[in-house]
Amino acid sequence: MSIAASLAPMFAQVLLVVILSVLMAKRRAGAMRSSEVKASALVGDANAWPKAARLAANAFHNQFEFPILFYVLTILAVVTKQADVLFVWLAWLFVATRYLHAFIHVTRNRMPHRFYAFIAGVTVLTVMWIRFAAQIFMDG
Repeated sequence: MSIAASLAPMFAQVLLVVILSVLMAKRRAGAMRSSEVKASALVGDANAWPKAARLAANAFHNQFEFPILFYVLTILAVVTKQADVLFVWLAWLFVATRYLHAFIHVTRNRMPHRFYAFIAGVTVLTVMWIRFAAQIFMDG
């Protein structure tokens, strides 16, 4: 698989982080402009933001938790030349679950739906890691 095809899902995941950071900034700026929240209330209390701003911030911060394992795996798979067609397909599937999870998070935030999107992503990434480890140890 080409390097570009192998890294494309990771770039899409980075794009999600950028989209969520813009959304978070927009919602926070809107809350400040409308006086929905005062700067003094925010000192040491991130919960002072209105719900919509908190949801965007939480969705943004989620991208620096479990997806870190995706970034590491993608880089390792490219460097070790283990990024084949199945790897790329699974990577796109993982990224799709992250977009779905983020969308749910910043809209209605229905916990069961968000949970299922999260579990789907965890499952896909776990399969990716197990497959990668098996390839590395079988080749070694």
